[in-house]
Amino acid sequence: MPPRPGQQNSGIIRALSDSGISVAAAKPYRILIVDDHALMREGIKHILAKVAGIQVAGEADSSRRAQQMTRQESWDLVLMDIDLPDRSGLETLDLLKKEQPELKILMLSMQRESHYAVRALKSGAAGYLNKRCTTDQLVEAIRLTASGKKYISAEVAQELANTISGERDGLPHETLSNREFQTLHMIASGLPVSVIAEKLLLSVKTVSMYRARLLKKMQLKNNAELTHYAFKHNLLG
Repeated sequence: MPPRPGQQNSGIIRALSDSGISVAAAKPYRILIVDDHALMREGIKHILAKVAGIQVAGEADSSRRAQQMTRQESWDLVLMDIDLPDRSGLETLDLLKKEQPELKILMLSMQRESHYAVRALKSGAAGYLNKRCTTDQLVEAIRLTASGKKYISAEVAQELANTISGERDGLPHETLSNREFQTLHMIASGLPVSVIAEKLLLSVKTVSMYRARLLKKMQLKNNAELTHYAFKHNLLG
């Protein structure tokens, strides 16, 4: 006797459940890409379009837009650049996790793991991936983090091991808050306080306060010493 309408689908659902695969897991992971470079977003979309089980369902080119989209829709994973035009990825990470603690966010960056990876993980990121990674590493990281696991590369694992074991002495810039570290990076890149204030949507007075605070913490006297420190410790790239 032929199956009644809907009976066949019901059997498929039951088979998935019996095998330990939920119906929800059979749906593709919905990914939101947050990166201000259109070419980078297009490249990632092109790569993931060929991967089963992963769907790029949205794009944002700024921190503000990312916040709007995460409030409007549900996402299995946010793939976010650490450098955004209106607010740093680390600060955006803090804001998104404060609003939605369960939101899974995979940070993507050109910066070395030693600069941002541990900071990102401490702030609640599900993983940290360098943009120099291979396609296979990108797909693996997305699958792991979207499914609720953490993605730790060999380089990040080494940084975590060094931090936990105390084998590497802590450096002054590692004591800075995410906002202070961002200010350091922008000053060392040659941006005046007025431009930094505009980019961070802060007053010049507030940015000047961050500058004074980080100089004091790092025991530096001026921007020249700060820039020299940044180059010495490869903080600009």
